[in-house]
Amino acid sequence: MSKQHIHILGICGTFMGGIAAIAREAGYTVSGVDANVYPPMSTQLEKLGIELSEGYAADNIRRDADVQVVGNAMSRGNPVTEAVLNENLKYTSGPQWLSEQVLQHKWVLAVAGTHGKTTTSSMLAWILEWANMSPGFLIGGVPGNFDVSARLGGSDFFVIEADEYDTAFFDKRSKFVHYRPRTLVLNNLEFDHADIFDDLDAIKRQFHHVIRTVPENGMLISNADEPNLDDTLAQGAWTPVQRFGKEGGWQAELVSADGSAFKVIFEGAEQGEVRWDTIGQHNVSNALAAIAAARHVGVRPQDSIRALAEFKGVKRRMEVKGEANGIRVYDDFAHHPTAIETTVAGLRNKVGSERILAVFEPRSNSLRAGAHSEGLGASLAAADEVFVLEPDELNWSVSEAMQSLGDKLQVAPTVSSLAQRVAASWQPGDHVLVMSNGGFGGIHQQLLDLAAESA
Repeated sequence: MSKQHIHILGICGTFMGGIAAIAREAGYTVSGVDANVYPPMSTQLEKLGIELSEGYAADNIRRDADVQVVGNAMSRGNPVTEAVLNENLKYTSGPQWLSEQVLQHKWVLAVAGTHGKTTTSSMLAWILEWANMSPGFLIGGVPGNFDVSARLGGSDFFVIEADEYDTAFFDKRSKFVHYRPRTLVLNNLEFDHADIFDDLDAIKRQFHHVIRTVPENGMLISNADEPNLDDTLAQGAWTPVQRFGKEGGWQAELVSADGSAFKVIFEGAEQGEVRWDTIGQHNVSNALAAIAAARHVGVRPQDSIRALAEFKGVKRRMEVKGEANGIRVYDDFAHHPTAIETTVAGLRNKVGSERILAVFEPRSNSLRAGAHSEGLGASLAAADEVFVLEPDELNWSVSEAMQSLGDKLQVAPTVSSLAQRVAASWQPGDHVLVMSNGGFGGIHQQLLDLAAESA
């Protein structure tokens, strides 16, 4: 019997595109629709033989498909959504389809947390690959060691970035409750996604829902330095817990201040020393979590340490976009104050007293709504100069929210004018750190072009 035909609504997002790739690899016929069908995702999907339709007109559902797989970008009122409901077509969410068709008989290693999910998932998938365990994975970014964000894999092990964002317009639970992990990493827990969560307790509740699904013979790997995780675990845990961090059973002893070398210690015994090209205390913490999770599926810490020496990072995580006339431009996905602060601190530890120019776009739904705005100034304080985009549609004042930065702060209403301000301020040897969870209007290339012209 041939596999089913699935039609994916919202196929060009990283998560739904990953599901499409996995489904195609598993032998399903896959088609899809999205409002934004353009490279690189469109090219990747077409190479896999996936038929794409552009636009959400009702005719872009596939009535001949066995099931419509609905992405969480699809809302009520969208013509394809309404057509699926009006015609009583069979539909499911992306996470539920993945759970039932792919993860059901896998050993799922899930990485949850407000920050670090993509990087930690990438580390963990690479460790298992290095150990010849051929894991499947679905990650919200492209790991440098693989060049794809998702694959079915050739074993029973599957690594997934476990997102707390909601599942679909008809299922407001967090995505990760569908995954049924046997190994669950809890990196951290802070308030985020103000568009769907009322407060921190609402997020803790969802984290506890996924904790409830981990079997007794599984493993919870939790950041010992995060009191919000302790509060959540205190609501009930039926699974052994290993902790990492300053107070945990897994600890790191820095050999290099920038985190590029550190010793791994488990229950007081040194396991070896990681030396890698990655920087930042947050990535040291991510590495401990990945090593602990890999040990749960049988990888010795010493082997994980060897694997991490070859870890190539993740695109958009302190990724060097280029250098021109002594100006180096970086790209990073940081958009929450905690992530911004740790990203700037990681670069500061690497470059010492050399100047850092931070360029930031408040683009996330939470930031657009004004959540976290009061923490932005402090999160960027370690930069030498700060440049922030303030588009007309932003309903709060960047200058007021970040007044603690004083003369360090410059604000501009457009990407091009912001780039010009950066270029007017930089000096040879400066590090320009661009942070956004979107494309930021192509500012990275604009900056590199301006640097090249300044010769």
